[in-house]
Amino acid sequence: MYFAALLARTEDGWEASDTELDDVETLSDLTDLAREAAAESGGADDETVLVFIEQEDAWFGVVRVDGEDDPRIYVSDAAAAARSAYGEILLTDEMLGRDPDDAPDDLDALDLDGTEDGDGGEDGAGEDEAAGGGEAVPAGPLGDRDILSDLGVPEKNLLALESGDALNEIADILGAAEVLEAVR
Repeated sequence: MYFAALLARTEDGWEASDTELDDVETLSDLTDLAREAAAESGGADDETVLVFIEQEDAWFGVVRVDGEDDPRIYVSDAAAAARSAYGEILLTDEMLGRDPDDAPDDLDALDLDGTEDGDGGEDGAGEDEAAGGGEAVPAGPLGDRDILSDLGVPEKNLLALESGDALNEIADILGAAEVLEAVR
């Protein structure tokens, strides 16, 4: 079970809206969605928008979009997120330390395992190879650990948050707990 919400900072405080990620396939799509939320909330073009995504007690992610700046991303458990379609959106090549030029760009370049459904064969190999290319994704936090520092959530506090209630705790610190709870 997933939960996703947008928090847009306006002159009057935070506005929250739940969001469907069904049409979001890339980080760029997610960033555009956040920028649209800023515009719809009546905020200035450089307002901060936070995208909260969580998968029950497995992992949570925060994407921060400040105006036209590149998005900043934090994921609480990269390995768990890599096993999720929404988590894969957040785990960019840059975050994972991969060179995007090394990725195969057509089907002929892919090393297929010879099974019809791509399950890795009888031994289940490949099930733990996450997020492209079979390269291992590190367990634990990944991304910009200072993503919320200027909003009152320093790195040490962010790293101490447990999946499951983390987004509520962050919203509480931001003064947005009530608006987040309203869309939950």
